[in-house]
Amino acid sequence: MNKQLTLGSLFDGIAGFPYAAEQCGIETLWTSEIEPAPSEISKRHFPAATQLGDVTKINGAEIPPVDIISFGSPCQDMSIAGNRAGLDGNRSS
Repeated sequence: MNKQLTLGSLFDGIAGFPYAAEQCGIETLWTSEIEPAPSEISKRHFPAATQLGDVTKINGAEIPPVDIISFGSPCQDMSIAGNRAGLDGNRSS
């Protein structure tokens, strides 16, 4: 009997990692994102996943364990849609 792999996504953004994982049969159990617009995208595509919000407020003992933890580096300062501060920015330094 094969166990389905599970995923938790930190700094989730628009749920790119959970989306790719889903294509491979991996179930996303929880995500963490603080920006409202990306959080809404994640909620729409993964309604069964728990939305944990701010990563600094997560207590690992209180969330389901997962097989895989994915994360995207906070990218607001590096994104072409952002202020392009790069590594000197306060969110990505």
